[in-house]
Amino acid sequence: MVSGYPHWQTVPLRWKDNDVYGHVNNVVHYSLMDTVINTWLIEQGGLDIETGAVIGLCVESHCGYHSSVSFPGSLRVGLRVAHLGKSSVRYEIGMYSADKSLVAEGHFVHVFVDRKSRRPQPVSGKLREALEALQPG
Repeated sequence: MVSGYPHWQTVPLRWKDNDVYGHVNNVVHYSLMDTVINTWLIEQGGLDIETGAVIGLCVESHCGYHSSVSFPGSLRVGLRVAHLGKSSVRYEIGMYSADKSLVAEGHFVHVFVDRKSRRPQPVSGKLREALEALQPG
């Protein structure tokens, strides 16, 4: 695995993640990115996804595939912040197999908005601190 990701999470693959071709379907990779990011935001940043005044909306995502993986197994998912703006953040994600080969890498952009108005809100407090902790170096 490569360095440069301040946070790592192991995510188990599930039987239903395999498609008819015998490998993890591409949509699962997007779901894993979303899951790892939101786990961090909730656990480390204090994001209240159910009743909080500020929520994160995905405005862009991308995933490039490098090798195949299938159930059973797990992926090691690395997470970092490539850019932290006033109300937005661009994450970079690397997914690695048990043999440490790169399976997929992508990016994901959140804009933090007011839950009701959907207008951008500054990233501040505990949430900003958690995102700053994901910046390499």
